[in-house]
Amino acid sequence: VPMGVLSCMKHLMFIFNVLVFAGGTCLAGVGVWVPVDPAGFQDIVAAKPVLSAGAYLLLAVGIALSLLGFLGCCGALCRSRPLLLV
Repeated sequence: VPMGVLSCMKHLMFIFNVLVFAGGTCLAGVGVWVPVDPAGFQDIVAAKPVLSAGAYLLLAVGIALSLLGFLGCCGALCRSRPLLLV
């Protein structure tokens, strides 16, 4: 396999994992925002109390995706197969 292809794959994997990390961070941010400041979501949360509990699920998924994206970035930069397989 030519070296240019491996370098391109390394950069593409890094970019993809950065996007996963950013998405997870945004989800975690919204998951924290909803319980801390429910006034912004008062109309929605008051109508459906399930959404209030869903904020904690959103927080957990966001943290998991952030961790997964971070480990993927480290694996892509270090060319570590175990980190990429996580």
